[in-house]
Amino acid sequence: MKKLIQGIIDFRKHGMADYREKFSKLALGQSPDTLFVACSDSRVVPNLFASTDPGDLFVIRNVGNLVPPCDADGHSEGDKSEWAAVEFAILQLNVSDIVVCGHSECGAIRAILQGRQKIAGEHLSSWLEFGEQASSMLAKIEFPKPFLAEHNKISQANVLLQLDHLKTYPLIQERMKAGRLHLHAWWFDIASGDVCAFDENTKRFALIDG
Repeated sequence: MKKLIQGIIDFRKHGMADYREKFSKLALGQSPDTLFVACSDSRVVPNLFASTDPGDLFVIRNVGNLVPPCDADGHSEGDKSEWAAVEFAILQLNVSDIVVCGHSECGAIRAILQGRQKIAGEHLSSWLEFGEQASSMLAKIEFPKPFLAEHNKISQANVLLQLDHLKTYPLIQERMKAGRLHLHAWWFDIASGDVCAFDENTKRFALIDG
């Protein structure tokens, strides 16, 4: 907490001047064009590795960057708060892109591989159900690096699974069909700081580089 409090003080004294005009405009409203779904992992900081400013991203963060699918009636099978955030991003903010970003060394993925039933915490175990089928997506990915650890392969596959979950929602289907919404699968390598995007043509997560 001391570091957190000191950071707030330092920002007010030294950093706020650089953002004063930006925040003055943001006080009147927000207009991000991207919904960014990321893991709650403290090592994953979207605004840092994507070099975005306040107001650029509407962010959902949870354990494992998961998105519960909807049922046959079009209702979320998971926590309603997450789908409420997706609805807000699409209906109120009118975002044109949704990015689901996984990452290396993900604790949620390790827990799933070890058997989520063994996890301490009833709600955590239940939540990870929405990533349990990630291994079924492995066949859709070409892995150019044979040394990529199994849990990292599953982490990449999990991103594609979550995109499939998003596509079960009628609202997203409608926007995609109309060409008004695009989905993207990203993966962040903590050790290198590299961010890769899934390429449908090569079936690989390739470094985002120009």
